[in-house]
Amino acid sequence: MSINLDTAQAVIDKARAHSAAIGVPMNIAVVDAGGHLLAFARMDGAILGSIDIALAKAKTSILFNGPSENLWEFCKPGGPAPATELTNGGLIPYAGGLPVRDQNGTLIGAVGVSGGMPAQDGEVVRIALGEDAR
Repeated sequence: MSINLDTAQAVIDKARAHSAAIGVPMNIAVVDAGGHLLAFARMDGAILGSIDIALAKAKTSILFNGPSENLWEFCKPGGPAPATELTNGGLIPYAGGLPVRDQNGTLIGAVGVSGGMPAQDGEVVRIALGEDAR
């Protein structure tokens, strides 16, 4: 099972609304359970270099079954698996990527957001998925 387009679009709409509210245009990528792009939005004024970063954050979340920033503990200097971020075509170990699960907890997709500072990206993706902004 995978996330559907209607759900992906609803997530993008929530991410766009919160991005606008904080005044930071974002790139927002939603991938399916296989890590393939399902939906994407680039807000007016969003940093072009962040397009690939948003997609990589979503991919990181789906491949490692958790928030993209969790990968940092493994690949950071002195960590147990340095340079892991260079695998799988490039991963991003910073905030802004979250997995999407169905009502049974099954991983069905992921969302990646990029365009601000990592904390802003993390806030936007959490709000988009209905979580607390922290």
